[in-house]
Amino acid sequence: MQKAKLALKANPAHKTVIQISETVSVGGADLLVVGGPCTVESQAQMTAVASRMALAPVQALRGGVYKPRTSPYDFQGLGLEGLKILAAVRAKSGLPVITEVMAISQIAEIAAYADVLQVGSRNMQNFDLLKALGNVNRPILLKRGLSATLEEFVMAAEYILSAGNPNVILCERGIRSFDSYTRNVLDLGAVVALKQITHLPVMVDPSHATGKRELVADLARGAIACGADGLIIECHPEPEQSVSDARQALSLEAMADLAASLAPIAAAVGRRLLQPAGMLPQLALV
Repeated sequence: MQKAKLALKANPAHKTVIQISETVSVGGADLLVVGGPCTVESQAQMTAVASRMALAPVQALRGGVYKPRTSPYDFQGLGLEGLKILAAVRAKSGLPVITEVMAISQIAEIAAYADVLQVGSRNMQNFDLLKALGNVNRPILLKRGLSATLEEFVMAAEYILSAGNPNVILCERGIRSFDSYTRNVLDLGAVVALKQITHLPVMVDPSHATGKRELVADLARGAIACGADGLIIECHPEPEQSVSDARQALSLEAMADLAASLAPIAAAVGRRLLQPAGMLPQLALV
């Protein structure tokens, strides 16, 4: 870990606050709660998501447009069309958007439309991609690999930092184990450790960690209680109809209720949950 010259804390008070948009940041007193579907499916779907999230204590939207799928026959995402949908709902809701980048060839296109570029767990050690993202003027949400150690995780972040991009957000999303009851094992101990080791913001994805929607809320609250800077959670207007990861997606109402339930926990650990500014009038007209 000593080789991580840029990711490690210089002193116990050292922390980085990353600006996502003019009004949204992560790593400071304000928690960042991100909600949205695994995959962008249509304008109507994302308008419904943005309309409800803009009225909840949710500060950003997620949605995949390039999807790494285990099977080559599964839906791979809408690509550029999906990016345009994300940009449209951002303009109308005021919520910044996060989406995944899978290849160097996608970086420029995605950076033109999205506020944060996500590196998925399968690409955590795609070092050429990480180095290329070091040249991007956008925050990078880096997810922990399926079986990565904390040292491997931090060193992956170091690739981006050393290439010139200081805006890296770490995301714990569960690691594989022998137990098949949950999709993965959410390592909240890693969240505590990473907050001690590194100055970078640390978020948690309880959706991919559990794979079961009924487990998401309690683990989300636990993540905030142990010091996470934010959450990224899957939700969908019709969860059972989601084209990917349907089993773990929350309904929009459940997502809004979960976000609201975080306020007293945030206060107990000295954090703050920003309340919704309300839906912009033009969003209802889409």
